[in-house]
Amino acid sequence: MDSFKFYLIADPHFYKNSLGASGEEYDAFMRYEQKCYAETESINNAVFDWLGDADEADTLLIAGDLTFNGEKESHKGFIQLLRNLRAKGKKIYIITADHDCKEHPFAFGENGRYEPEPTRYEELYDLYYEFGFSDAIAVDREHMSYVAQLADGVRLLALCNDGDVNHSHRFDEQHIAWIKEQTKKAREDGQMMFAMNHYPLLPGQPILSVVSGTYQKDAEAVTRLLADEGVHLVFTGHMHNQSINLRTLENGNKIYDVCTGSIIADPSVIRLVEIESESTVHIQSIPTPDFEWDTKGKTCKQYLSDLFDNMLLNMFADLRDNPYNPLRKLGLGDKKKLFPIVSLVFRRLNKITVGGFCHLICIKCPPEVKKMPLKMYAAELVRGMFEGNQTFKRGTPKGDVFIAFLDRVRPILRRINATTFDGQRADLYDLLLNSAGNYGTDDYNATLHLI
Repeated sequence: MDSFKFYLIADPHFYKNSLGASGEEYDAFMRYEQKCYAETESINNAVFDWLGDADEADTLLIAGDLTFNGEKESHKGFIQLLRNLRAKGKKIYIITADHDCKEHPFAFGENGRYEPEPTRYEELYDLYYEFGFSDAIAVDREHMSYVAQLADGVRLLALCNDGDVNHSHRFDEQHIAWIKEQTKKAREDGQMMFAMNHYPLLPGQPILSVVSGTYQKDAEAVTRLLADEGVHLVFTGHMHNQSINLRTLENGNKIYDVCTGSIIADPSVIRLVEIESESTVHIQSIPTPDFEWDTKGKTCKQYLSDLFDNMLLNMFADLRDNPYNPLRKLGLGDKKKLFPIVSLVFRRLNKITVGGFCHLICIKCPPEVKKMPLKMYAAELVRGMFEGNQTFKRGTPKGDVFIAFLDRVRPILRRINATTFDGQRADLYDLLLNSAGNYGTDDYNATLHLI
């Protein structure tokens, strides 16, 4: 097989701005949002203009969540972007995901929040038929999945599992049987096959393994299935985080999960992937271009990074002053007994410095971070877990503070009976340690050895 290159983006969340994105209700909604809303059309336009001029590859893959919440007008607008890009000579392969068929999408018009026309799951096949399905060599229409021959010797297994009426996002028996049929055929035909699935098979960061909804349900079974069937690479999205993770099974079979951040949220990147051979793949990450908006002179990267930090700082402030709203966002709005405790804790945490916090819990504080506000330290720590290549590592001032804190609370962490999404026992100390600092594969630029 010859070397083959393609671009990949994830979670474009295109929103047709004419539907409305302003007003008091909009501002209240955006107070705890990591991703852009009103700006998404402009960001997508800039990214697709860049892709139209990019000449290192003529193929684009998009890993799901094409629209903000499945608004019909947003789908129409995004499809026009795809057609414009195709007219410039690009081949496009998409998968849809849960945000593309929400039953109750919402927008913010002159009279506040309202519900625009939705899109049903059953409509997606016809809407996006020309972007993957039309020239596929195999299609599972019921599950919106297909196989595409991208190049001589290279096949894409494009997977979707959002059609379940219970929204379980699981692979049912019929879908599994179809996957096995396609992977077997790829092996028989001597094809290198990789997959694209919206939901990560491997948690983007270790701590996400204990957070429901952050990665594929039945991930353990699906990971083993693909790795044992000869699919050693999967591209994912969903969590808006940047990560490259490796799982090696007991039998030696590997699978890499390359999760790519949303283009409308920090981190915002375009992947350039080169499949050199069936065993070697090169990953590059390209920052998304600046876009037409009043960003106050900020680059796209800085604008989105500030949006992320503001989300966290708003949450910290409201946990102090009005805990109900942020706790509701976290799914804890019914825990009213927590409100006064949370308010008291965050009243202190919003004022204290890293040095003051270290003094409070009797741990050593490096002078470089002593005067840093604790809330800014926490925001940077959390943002780093989404951006990837986390810097809070052993041997760095910020990392040493975090590790000393973990050491201090380790007896408490041991008493917490934490389990992963798949029901496995979890070591919170280890999960937090390896989520704060990246000790593995570079999350942006890497060479992957699949076999």
